[in-house]
Amino acid sequence: MAHGYGGFGGGMNMNALMQQAKKMQEQMMKAQEELDSAEVVGKAGGDMVTVTMNGKKELKSIKLSKTAVDPDDVEMLEDLIVAAYNDAFKKAEDLYKDKMGPMGNLGGLM
Repeated sequence: MAHGYGGFGGGMNMNALMQQAKKMQEQMMKAQEELDSAEVVGKAGGDMVTVTMNGKKELKSIKLSKTAVDPDDVEMLEDLIVAAYNDAFKKAEDLYKDKMGPMGNLGGLM
C-alpha cells in the first residue's frame, strides 16, 4: 500500500529529489548566461565576410571588407554572407551542445 508519496517508492527521498532539481536549474541558468555572453565568429572568403553570434545563436554583427562589395557581383556577396552565417551558426550550435549537455534536451521545461 502506498503511503501518500505519489508513487516515488523505493526509498526515494523527496527532499533529495528537490535539491537535485534545484541544482540542475542553477546549472542550466549558469550555462544560459555563459551562452548569452559567449561569441562565435564565422568567416567566408578569407576575411571578406565575418559574422558574429552569441552562444544562443543570435546574430550580433556582420562585417564586410571593401573587397567583398562589388556592385557588379552582388550574388557573390550574398553567398559569402550565407556561408559566414552558416559557419558561425555551426560553431554556436557546437558551443550550445557543449555548455548545455544533456540539459539542452529539456528545452524550456525549467
